[in-house]
Amino acid sequence: MAHRVGGRALSLLRGRLRLPGPAAAGGCEQARLGSSGPAVQRAPQAAGAEEASEDAEVNTRKKTFTEVQTERLEQAERTVLIKCPPKLNEKKLLQYLSSHGNIRSHFFFENRGINALIEFSEKNSIASLQDAVGIPSAAEHHVVPFKSRLFTFTLKNPVSQAAQETLVHLSPQSHIPVKELIQKLSHADSISNQMYILLNEFQLTEENIKLRFLACSLVRDFVRAYFPDSMVKPFGSSVNTFGKLGCDVDMFLDFHDVRKHATNMKKGPFEMEYQMKRLPSERLATQKILSVIGDCLDNFGPGFVSVQKILNARCPLVKFSHQPTGFQCDLSVSNSIAIKSSELLYIYGCLDPRVRALVFTVRCWARVHGLTNSVPGTWITNFSLTMMVMFFLQKRTPPIIPTLDQLKELADEKDKHIIGGYDCSFVSDLSKIKPTKNTETLDALLSDFFEYFGNFDFRKNSINLRKGKEVNKPESSPLYIWNPFEQDLNISKNVNQPQLEKFVAMARESAWILQKEEKTQRTINKEPWGLAALLIPFGKSNPSKMKNRMKGMGSETIRSLLDSLKLNNANSLQKAVGK
Repeated sequence: MAHRVGGRALSLLRGRLRLPGPAAAGGCEQARLGSSGPAVQRAPQAAGAEEASEDAEVNTRKKTFTEVQTERLEQAERTVLIKCPPKLNEKKLLQYLSSHGNIRSHFFFENRGINALIEFSEKNSIASLQDAVGIPSAAEHHVVPFKSRLFTFTLKNPVSQAAQETLVHLSPQSHIPVKELIQKLSHADSISNQMYILLNEFQLTEENIKLRFLACSLVRDFVRAYFPDSMVKPFGSSVNTFGKLGCDVDMFLDFHDVRKHATNMKKGPFEMEYQMKRLPSERLATQKILSVIGDCLDNFGPGFVSVQKILNARCPLVKFSHQPTGFQCDLSVSNSIAIKSSELLYIYGCLDPRVRALVFTVRCWARVHGLTNSVPGTWITNFSLTMMVMFFLQKRTPPIIPTLDQLKELADEKDKHIIGGYDCSFVSDLSKIKPTKNTETLDALLSDFFEYFGNFDFRKNSINLRKGKEVNKPESSPLYIWNPFEQDLNISKNVNQPQLEKFVAMARESAWILQKEEKTQRTINKEPWGLAALLIPFGKSNPSKMKNRMKGMGSETIRSLLDSLKLNNANSLQKAVGK
């Protein structure tokens, strides 16, 4: 039975929580600018600031994925990163920087010390700053003379200036521990509110998103020495609205604009083209490009450490750590289908606030119970889990999100894309997609998600987001989820039978806990309940309680079977008597 969204849950969309709807920092609206606060703490903004930001967000609500990414990349080009002393006079720092140009936004964060991200209004302000900055002393080590957008700010007389220091607000770059999250959730008044609290704590903040685009922009500063018209763009969790604080930054080197420029130049009565190096295959070209860029970052890039060139993988890439921003990064080349997958999830995340809340909840639950892992293996990936949530939401009555085929029907000419022979066409304009009429609460959706997949026939059926329905498995993989675009690929091919069985068992146990929750009256001692109870590893926090619950489950199952047998025997006897 459908449950209507409560007024309390809706009030959270605009109230003290900054997260649930499209206005969330990690959602489809990303207009809120970071700013420094009065103290080193994680505090919500004042109500007035929230209202002002809402007005600014109205203008960006319907921006397409491409428009948002283009704005973010341009923003990053006007941004510098400054390592600050532990005792800092924020006002004087900003006054000094303002002498080089107007500062549009700024924030401070902690990563191996205090750092400041400064976004100027004009790009030429950075050139002005670079001209005024000194080269570090080379007394012990010789420096590589590359003038980056990373700076170190020091006090010439720290002792005399210490009295002028002020505490600065530090923007969080990691989510709170699960144990602390459980305590917060235990004080919420509904499971829906618990899910929105989790989303608020785990989603990417506006400041963290800016840092991610800056990391890509700093890589591009090196790439443009070889390929001036290329771009380095983030994809995956950094841009698809489902990124969690602390997740890696996936980025790719895009030559699309270069090819488009070459096509335009062929128009006219004659042809002229560049002389370029020719190689036997695109893969070889990709490997050579990444090898050179990897060496360049490793040898000359300040803050680029632990550079690994993994060139023989199915998708060649360069892995590295970027110390100034604190991110682990993967760089690949022209990953066009991956960026379309990011755009598809971006659209789904923007359509309804319940989509992101449910995805974040399920992924946090899966991590707590060891169903997912940060390293590759035979377990379910976050991407597979996200696809399962999307499929579940397509199956609701009425559906909460449309199928990929339905989005394709809304596409116009500019939305049509064939990549490597695969049809990657779908509408990009969010205003063309009709809002859902489904009004189910997150409480109901979470419980039904666990019940649905706890009883899903994985032996026979596969999950197809393009059609929005179960279809027979084309092969015998334990879990088969069709790649939305490369329809001959199974994105969950890595999952083995024991891991799938573990997922089903955990889903059934979680469905049982939520169903029992509805039957028992909540106590006033604020013990973990609802979602909070699901985030405690089953059987570990209270083994005796878990044992009794499992025993109770077994007893209920046996009683149910006995009742069924009695009913069957009675029916058989009645039929026999009737004869």
